Amino acid sequence: MVGKQLDSFKHAFRGLVVLVKTQRNGRIHLVSTIVVIALGFVLDITTVHWAIISLAIGAVWAAEAINTGLEFLADRVAPEWHELTGKAKDVAAGGVLAASISAAATGFLIFLPYIL
Repeated sequence: MVGKQLDSFKHAFRGLVVLVKTQRNGRIHLVSTIVVIALGFVLDITTVHWAIISLAIGAVWAAEAINTGLEFLADRVAPEWHELTGKAKDVAAGGVLAASISAAATGFLIFLPYIL
């Protein structure tokens, strides 16, 4: 039981490594995550603000992972272009955009009062 659970975590972490190593946006999210965490420490944000920032960061990473997984799968199943495949990829990318805009707004609303 424990061995299977550990294997699941290994696969999940391997997925994040693939995301960062193979996707430009994965690297952008990694840098953004590091900057936001550093800013949180520098500004000494509250525990509640840490929780909110953590949820925003997690939402972006989850959206990007789902988007990347969908793109890999779509490219494997149907390497030739198809309108529906394009729409699926666009919708998934739109989810990442929505999560990213929401996270940026969250960061702005949390960090701005500390900066001013």
